[in-house]
Amino acid sequence: MVASAIALTLPFVSSKSFWPTALPVQAQSSGGGAIQMRAARVEANSNTGIVTAIGNVRIDYPNRQIFSTSAQAQYYSREQRIVLSGNVYVDQEGNTLKAETVTYLITEGRFVATPSANNQVEAVYNLPEEPTPAPTVEAAPAPLSIPAPPPELPDELSSIR
Repeated sequence: MVASAIALTLPFVSSKSFWPTALPVQAQSSGGGAIQMRAARVEANSNTGIVTAIGNVRIDYPNRQIFSTSAQAQYYSREQRIVLSGNVYVDQEGNTLKAETVTYLITEGRFVATPSANNQVEAVYNLPEEPTPAPTVEAAPAPLSIPAPPPELPDELSSIR
């Protein structure tokens, strides 16, 4: 059975070869939290542990603030790896990747992007703003101290002068 217009959350734990239409499959990634995949068509094989999503694929991984779109995606549950292909766009906390193929290694939290022939991968990274240093206030110079005049000598000592 092939499912159409299905929402799928990875990885799967099922003895069935394919999921019925519109049945979300919940699962946890090793990094924690659910990864949700939506596509026009999803095929899953419990023998190989591979889920293939085809057509307008959208993946959401809220725990890592990852959102992606692609033409196709394959989830390899045993390797904890997702391979996105076909006009891939990935956004993580405002940092973006555009490529023909992107492999996401879930346990490492790492992306590997590959361009199509004669193209390049486009990556945009938002760097944190450097904190503005507080203005420095120079210390005022110490006031000049003028020595006090010597005390007047008593009359009996004034003859020594």
